[in-house]
Amino acid sequence: MDVSLKYQVKDFEFKLASPYYEERYKKTLIEWERFIQGADDIDPSIVPEEVAAAWRRCREMKLDPLSPPRLKILSESEFSAIKKENEKFISVSRPFLENLYLFVKGSRYVVALFDRNGVILEVLQDEEAIEENRKLFWYPGVKWTEDTAGNNAAHTVLKVKKPIRIFSTQHYLRFFHHITASSAPIFAPDGELTGGIALTAFYYSANPHTLGMAVAAAKAIENELKAAKVFGEYESALRAKEVAYSLQKAVISSIPEALIAIDSQGFISLINEKAQKKFFPMRKNIEGCNIKDILRNENAHLLNIVEKHNHLADIEVRINTPQGEGDFSLTIRPVLSSDGQMIGKVLLLAEIKRIKNLVTKMIGAKAKFHFEDIQGINQRFLQTLEQARLVSQNSANVLLLGESGTGKDIFAQAIHNASDRKNGPYVAINCAAIPRDLISSELFGYSEGAFTGSRRGGSQGKFELADGGTIFLDEIAEIPLELQAVLLRVIEDKSVIRIGGTRVRPVDVRIIAATNKNLMEEVKRGNFRKDLYYRLNVFTIHLLPLSERMDDIPVLTNYFISKYNKALGKDIKGVDREVWEAFMSYSWPGNVRELQNVIERMMHYASGKYLTSELLPSEIVDQKRKVLMDLTPPLAREEWEKEEITRLLNMHYKKKQIAERLHISRTTLFRRMKKYNLPLVK
Repeated sequence: MDVSLKYQVKDFEFKLASPYYEERYKKTLIEWERFIQGADDIDPSIVPEEVAAAWRRCREMKLDPLSPPRLKILSESEFSAIKKENEKFISVSRPFLENLYLFVKGSRYVVALFDRNGVILEVLQDEEAIEENRKLFWYPGVKWTEDTAGNNAAHTVLKVKKPIRIFSTQHYLRFFHHITASSAPIFAPDGELTGGIALTAFYYSANPHTLGMAVAAAKAIENELKAAKVFGEYESALRAKEVAYSLQKAVISSIPEALIAIDSQGFISLINEKAQKKFFPMRKNIEGCNIKDILRNENAHLLNIVEKHNHLADIEVRINTPQGEGDFSLTIRPVLSSDGQMIGKVLLLAEIKRIKNLVTKMIGAKAKFHFEDIQGINQRFLQTLEQARLVSQNSANVLLLGESGTGKDIFAQAIHNASDRKNGPYVAINCAAIPRDLISSELFGYSEGAFTGSRRGGSQGKFELADGGTIFLDEIAEIPLELQAVLLRVIEDKSVIRIGGTRVRPVDVRIIAATNKNLMEEVKRGNFRKDLYYRLNVFTIHLLPLSERMDDIPVLTNYFISKYNKALGKDIKGVDREVWEAFMSYSWPGNVRELQNVIERMMHYASGKYLTSELLPSEIVDQKRKVLMDLTPPLAREEWEKEEITRLLNMHYKKKQIAERLHISRTTLFRRMKKYNLPLVK
């Protein structure tokens, strides 16, 4: 199946924009692909339970996830009847829809109202988006249901009867993977479900606050429906103004950032509770004061930015607050009059620490494995496991040493999850997989303009993302020598300076490093700094190769069989005697990872209840054959070789293929065939 991160839906094409949305997009897409291919287990840390439940409903209805929706478009007479039935609901809701649309106008967001059956009643949208939304069937008169469109903003929220946000690849139908929708149900005064309200946009331009805005608007409409029932008069000019004010208040309170609106002279006309508490906790009646008078002199830099710019997005600023200095992301938007004149500005200030937490959640910076997930009975291995448990109880740096495939990444995750940092982020980075010229910016971030192609506003590095948690530096020996000095300074100072920047940013990060190389040998060769080695080497844990814990092979084999039984929907009971013999005589150069891959591959091909020797990969079969040949007397070996060549000739193998399977040259093969009186041409 070809599901790429760039594809066309009807006449439009879209590309990935935000790196954080991209990461979330890709991880959810992987789970979606697994599910539509038959998997039953869905990772709850990636796909919320309500989305997973919707996917299961769609599968039970035998809905094709790769086909376009089969929505019902009502006839003119049918839609007229539904509009008449919902006349009061539409009339009460329209002022709220219009005021909500004013908040998102020009951003390609779509505001829609739908009835209790999922029929779209009203749609407010930018004119240039009308044609695109018609191709997506998002217009009045279309009936949305899960059995025709998968989980969606209209029918699904009515089914679960609570607010939902369906992000991009959380849609069951691939047709809607470029859309993110936030919707909330609306209940009548008697508690009956009346319909709902939804905001939709292309997923890469979606905003996490839209769900709060949808909920606020839905609650405001519910209150208005109650008022209409009591007073019977909901269309007066006074009520319309109250509607606008209540919606404005509800939307502003739903925004988690500090919001300050000022007029053209700098006087504060509006401030939300978050800004009041953060910047002016001891003052009341801030509205009407000039922002220059109430911000202290230490914030001259901020005031200068506000004065000079009418439009900014996500610029980092340091602000002196009553609680001390803090780093914020500043966004400025102009307020325009009806004739297009600028009459004020809206300032949005988000704490960088909160943004970091949001980012780490969105990119899935979380450790999945615990010590309980690590399998083994070998006594030396159990001692290593106990050592790791003890190490997890402090925040000192850890160095994991072992061959590739021994589970260094799993140990790192388990140490994090058993530590007091388990609720913080876990960020893993493979130092060998990043180009040499990019690893510095990947680890420590960069400031705006640091190099050609750098993102506006700069970018956080992995150390900043891991603040308050753990960073796992895999293949640490591959870090360039010149960068090792920078890493040493970060460890000692517990702070980073982005490339091209000057600001010192404190970070509280535990480092777990890993390598399959002998670091002391690398130090002797001059490839690794001795001082960095000793700073990382506070605790060293040596992981055993699988060849030194062969008694764990049965335990690991049964564990992997159980795991893939669930993933593949199979019921494999175990392996037969010949497979056990092959496993126990194989050297396992790829260690536990190789064993896991072998089990997974065999289970994909298995048709019976047991894994048999016919399913073994060639490298294991060849090694077993070589061992047997080495132990076989010469005469018996020749007899076996003659029978094997005869068998392969009868199966019409080419001479080159026979030679490869016997690990001999073609010339040697012809010599052996002549010796055994086998026909040279067949």
